[in-house]
Amino acid sequence: MGLPAMFDWNSVIREVVIGATKSDGGTRAVSYRIGGGTTLPFLEKTPKPPLIAFELCDSPQYWSPIITNYCGDVVNSPAEWAKTAGSAYGADIIRLYLTSTRQRNYSDFEAVKRTVELVLDATGLPLIIEGSNEPKIDSEVFLKCGEAGQGERLLLGTAEASRYRSIAAAALAYNHSLIAQSPIDINLAKQLNILLKEIGVPQDHIVIDPYTGTLGYGFEYSYSAMERIRFSALKGDTDLAMPMICSAVDSLSVKEVRDAEPGTRDTMAVAWEFYTGIAAAAAGAEIICVRHPDSIGKLKEAFRSLAHSKVPTGGD
Repeated sequence: MGLPAMFDWNSVIREVVIGATKSDGGTRAVSYRIGGGTTLPFLEKTPKPPLIAFELCDSPQYWSPIITNYCGDVVNSPAEWAKTAGSAYGADIIRLYLTSTRQRNYSDFEAVKRTVELVLDATGLPLIIEGSNEPKIDSEVFLKCGEAGQGERLLLGTAEASRYRSIAAAALAYNHSLIAQSPIDINLAKQLNILLKEIGVPQDHIVIDPYTGTLGYGFEYSYSAMERIRFSALKGDTDLAMPMICSAVDSLSVKEVRDAEPGTRDTMAVAWEFYTGIAAAAAGAEIICVRHPDSIGKLKEAFRSLAHSKVPTGGD
């Protein structure tokens, strides 16, 4: 006789589509439908391993020297970097940070649009775009991003409770999805999703970012919040039934990585991203973001292994 089900779930995680192929009116070589889970990670009958997004930027002076030194001259061209991330690193998705907009009194919004267009031309992978960190220029930046990627089903980031209307307007105008980030709190995550719903953002266009501390530096709080979000969603809370994305960017600045011996910094950086990514996937993240190229292959191998593991279901 088999054992009874360990959990009694009655709901499903909404699916969000990222990327549009030619048949969908876009130019991506592939599109992804994330979400759709009916139980905890890696316990599905046919588990879908998390996707891995490689993070890059358009102004490398704001990036970790560990990454820029490892990647070389390609970092000076976001288009070439994105192309390399797909062809050489093995990324599933590109996450482009428009770090150039951090310059004081930034106003070259046409350059933002051109950068997005060049990256889209250089790679067939779906694109996540992180816009401005400055509320005063949010509207212009996100509208240019949305326009440049019209028809491509971009994922725009990042909406927060204090600044979500500009990104929502761009997502709605050009039929993109968006990332909703809250500071490691299930109630704040739900509140932001409700605010977005109230201004017309479809719930199948929202991806939750619960905010991710890195392993050993607060990740246990992130993990707990992610678990609670996923439990609530599977129990029927529709305002939390969205897929999750995690990016532990602090992994590259922790003391253990920053102060490592020159010959071991890459190894330490990959280790911190890898173990944080594994834990985030176990907590329910559908997209794991990394910045070191070597993290991608290691995480993919681990996810394949977890996805093909047999889960005990009881016996006679």
